[in-house]
Amino acid sequence: MNRLRELRENLGLRQIDVSNATGIDQKTLSNYETGKTNPDSYALISLANFFNVSIDYIVGRTEISLFNREDVSKKIDSIKKDLDDIKRYL
Repeated sequence: MNRLRELRENLGLRQIDVSNATGIDQKTLSNYETGKTNPDSYALISLANFFNVSIDYIVGRTEISLFNREDVSKKIDSIKKDLDDIKRYL
C-alpha cells in the first residue's frame, strides 16, 4: 500500500517509528507498503488513528483523508465550484 509509505515518509518517519507507535511489527508494515500482504481491521484502525486519516484514505477509496480539515475544506470548495458551474447551464 503505497499510501502508507506516503503517509509515513511525509512525516519523516521510519517504519520502526510507526511500528513502535502502533504495535504493528516492522516487517509487517513493510509487507503492507510493498503490497505483499494487506492489513487486517485491527491494523487499519491502528494506522488510521496514528496517521489521523480515514481507513478509506489508507486503502485508496478516497483522495480525501476526512480527518484533515484542510482537505475537507478544499473538497467542499471544489464541490461548490462544480455546483455553480452546473447552475450556469440550467
